[in-house]
Amino acid sequence: MEKVTPFLMFQGGKAEEAMNYYTSLIEDSEITSISRYGANEAGDEGTVKHATFSLKGQEFMCIDSNVKHAFSFTPSFSIFITCDSEKEINNLYEKLITDGQALMPLDNYGFSKKFGWVNDRFGVSWQLNFGEIG
Repeated sequence: MEKVTPFLMFQGGKAEEAMNYYTSLIEDSEITSISRYGANEAGDEGTVKHATFSLKGQEFMCIDSNVKHAFSFTPSFSIFITCDSEKEINNLYEKLITDGQALMPLDNYGFSKKFGWVNDRFGVSWQLNFGEIG
């Protein structure tokens, strides 16, 4: 096995928008490659056929699905971020919750000093933590 990489499948041509959004929120993050559908290919021309991006060194892959599926993202798989400060967790939470959904609002739940869980506007689930988990 060479490596393990999280893979996100977007519908409706949202992959590039999501990558741009995520890399703008998290320092030391970047889009590393984008391959787009061309004319007369299986996907909508110009949408993401395959892309890679990294968030704080963690590589992700994503696509724009050209097939309509009866499923989407689920909170049972989420991106977990350990924040360095309360300012950072508050800022990320406010940005990710915009047009999204709170699963667990920012609070002290006993297992962490400050924790929040959201689905962002693309349906991707994020767990944000500040403090020791335990």
